[in-house]
Amino acid sequence: MNIHMSGHHVDITDGIREAVDSKFAKVQSHYPDLGDLSMALTVERHVQAVEVTTQFKGAPVAVHAEAQDLYAAIADAAKKLDAALAKRKGSTKSHRHSKPELVDNPDEEAIR
Repeated sequence: MNIHMSGHHVDITDGIREAVDSKFAKVQSHYPDLGDLSMALTVERHVQAVEVTTQFKGAPVAVHAEAQDLYAAIADAAKKLDAALAKRKGSTKSHRHSKPELVDNPDEEAIR
């Protein structure tokens, strides 16, 4: 999994990069076929935000997390991304089988 990071009012240091790699390792182990992640780190006066976007099974998945600490925002974004990918994975599995037909008359079902 490749993580592309960009910073708005923040420099991407080795410590931030290590924190991102360690927090998103769980996501990588759960979804090994996940390709690239785009991550935008934003630091404002009282709020640090992390926005992560990716493609998973043909659909875009995006999460946003804010906290007063950048490392807490990174951890929260990793948890949210894991939950969003699990939801997306479940929705693709739910359409795998055909839906049962609705029968107007219950006696017809016994005839079939």
